Amino acid sequence: MKLYVYTDGASRGNPGESASGYLILDQTRKLLQKHVFYNGVCTNNVAEYNAVIVALKKSLGIGGSEVTLVSDSKLVINQLAGNYKTKDRRLRALNTAARKLLDAFKKRELLNVPRENRYISMVDMELNRFLDDKAAGQEKV
Repeated sequence: MKLYVYTDGASRGNPGESASGYLILDQTRKLLQKHVFYNGVCTNNVAEYNAVIVALKKSLGIGGSEVTLVSDSKLVINQLAGNYKTKDRRLRALNTAARKLLDAFKKRELLNVPRENRYISMVDMELNRFLDDKAAGQEKV
């Protein structure tokens, strides 16, 4: 089964309170799963990687054999593709974990898109709503 995975991470401050989220769509672009989760205090790049890792695990769990991973993080996509070195120790560990998950798919494609992408915008909106609710003391888990 071919899946499209849209991921995003957000941090209020860098580092700061952060959340990650994703959408998983099938080949017809039907929404199979969406999720937003809290990371605690971390950098935006860590939040981006956390979104990728959790989304890829979920994609494998629902039977994905091919994946198109889509993110607005140029850094994460280029590090996963091997175009950029991963110098930061924490990001290097996250990169290794994400690459192992990508290797479990028969086919994989990595796409960097602008934040204005329809699906990335949806994830971003959910992340901001989640962090706003958390800041207001109304966290919905």
